[in-house]
Amino acid sequence: MDSIFDVQHEDAHSLARTGVMHLAHGDVATPVFMPVGTNGTVKAVSKDDLNEIGFDIILANTYHLYLRPGADIVQEGGGLHGFTKWEKNFLTDSGGFQVFSLSGLRKITQEGVTFQSHIDGSRHLFTPENVVQTQVKLNSDIQMQLDVCSAWRVERHEAERALRITTDWTKRAIAEWTKHVENGYKGMLFPIVQGNFFDDLRKESAQFVASLDVPGMAIGGLSVGEPADVFAEKLQYTVQFLPRNKPRYVMGIGTPEYILEAVADGIDMFDCVLPTRNARNGSYFTHHGMLSIKQERFTHDFSPLDSQCQCKVCRTYSRAYLRHIFKEQEILSSMLASYHNIYFLNQMIKEIREAIREDRFVQYREEFLKQFHSGIV
Repeated sequence: MDSIFDVQHEDAHSLARTGVMHLAHGDVATPVFMPVGTNGTVKAVSKDDLNEIGFDIILANTYHLYLRPGADIVQEGGGLHGFTKWEKNFLTDSGGFQVFSLSGLRKITQEGVTFQSHIDGSRHLFTPENVVQTQVKLNSDIQMQLDVCSAWRVERHEAERALRITTDWTKRAIAEWTKHVENGYKGMLFPIVQGNFFDDLRKESAQFVASLDVPGMAIGGLSVGEPADVFAEKLQYTVQFLPRNKPRYVMGIGTPEYILEAVADGIDMFDCVLPTRNARNGSYFTHHGMLSIKQERFTHDFSPLDSQCQCKVCRTYSRAYLRHIFKEQEILSSMLASYHNIYFLNQMIKEIREAIREDRFVQYREEFLKQFHSGIV
């Protein structure tokens, strides 16, 4: 398969690198943070705001779109791009993690996973094949295979079973995806490394994924409740078995600490709902750490949210006003906070790319985290 990824520069002092992914709806510079638009929209953020900030790819979720409005309706509307009018790239999660979260409402077999809708209790079956078919209808630029994600601290036999099923599902998903590519589908499929927190299982899974003729790959089974040091250890262990000439994606990370760790380990892509979820709860990223706008001390604080940030929220509104609209539960509060939080991460990513190009990523990481953990907000 032709490569979709060009590595542009490798940092002299870490595994961090910059690159470009060539996708159907435009090039994407890496490392890249992808805002999560679960239902085809990043909550409280318009497509014009996403363009203004400078994003080239966002994430949507197959599970949620499958249930509502339905993949056929999205396809009728021109796929995700026509339906949402976001004309750049979409990555779609397979829905595996959402089904994993419905532990009391699903049953996993070799065939697939049967689950009950969280909306109305109706029963459905996801298989590796029909999940690919659904994502083709969505016209995803990158789609993920259906996998089995096992929880932190599960018994080894459960992790082994999850890996066996995931490996089989990978082969079936690739076979189905290949048929659609032969019929003109332009989207890419990324298989997922699993293996829970057992080194030999993670190595087995990573070596299997590395052997496949696929355009990129994801590292799964992390950020599922384990301590930060365990996340870092297992990520560093896993990545050594993956080829460096393909993009690598770690799902579900969206804080500066985790992003910087992933970049240092040679990861190119990440996403998380946390920046916009935190925003709706009045929690803002700043260069000096997280700021909870609901605090009484901001009532008379007419300074900018973050004096180092150049986003339109920080250039326009005071902490006092942002606190006021949060306390009054104004819709604008979620809009402004969400805009700021994803702007903040995107700006950090731009700085990371520049630092890598100049072989000073390790220094940048140390200085950024020192200030971020200073607590002076």
